[in-house]
Amino acid sequence: MFDTMTFTKIAGGVCGALLVFLLGKWAAEEIYHMDSHGEQAYVIEVEGADDGAEAAEEVSFETVLASADIEKGAKVFRKCSACHKLEAGANGTGPYLYGVVNRPKGAAQGFNYSDTLASMGGEWSPENLNNFLLKPSDYAPGTSMSFAGLKSVEERANVIAYLDSLDN
Repeated sequence: MFDTMTFTKIAGGVCGALLVFLLGKWAAEEIYHMDSHGEQAYVIEVEGADDGAEAAEEVSFETVLASADIEKGAKVFRKCSACHKLEAGANGTGPYLYGVVNRPKGAAQGFNYSDTLASMGGEWSPENLNNFLLKPSDYAPGTSMSFAGLKSVEERANVIAYLDSLDN
């Protein structure tokens, strides 16, 4: 049925189509790529213009935490509930979070922590939780927690207030 010449023609046709596709992709990127035009040759200065957006007024975490909304924190916790449980001693993929606020780091009974978190000292104060939840991999390099983090300080404050409210 198939002889060598037929197979060679089919393989050549597939390779030729792939080559045309890749060359078309390369040509389109060269034509439409915005950063390939180099530096701006002439800048027009405008009086009274800022060099960027006004810097947002930085609010301290303590201030945001004081006005945190526990109900909104419960909604934010849904992101965490895939790996963490709220019942004491009920570990999931992550340790249980009942009473986590002001609990010593690496102290959830029955959970096998990564070496990074097991060797950390101190406790999970609201400030430490805030820094951890911003980006866990930066706060504890080598942690097995793969969560990207919560970028909004309000979300972090709300979820910390929610976790703190659970154990009265």
